[in-house]
Amino acid sequence: MLDPSIDKLLTIVDSKYKLVHVASIRSKQMLENNHYQMAEKEYTNKRTIGRALEELEKGLITVISHNEKK
Repeated sequence: MLDPSIDKLLTIVDSKYKLVHVASIRSKQMLENNHYQMAEKEYTNKRTIGRALEELEKGLITVISHNEKK
């Protein structure tokens, strides 16, 4: 089973497409800047894409929809 589950993540993000987009952007940021929001030992995933999903699940990433921008 994948952790975090897609069912949990879809309660935070309203579509699978947006979920993929947000996770890929955050994953690229991790690779480019080597900046993580949690301690290395707190992550259960080894890859940055999984770590990005974990950060999203824990509320460390805020997703703003197009309608909410000002």
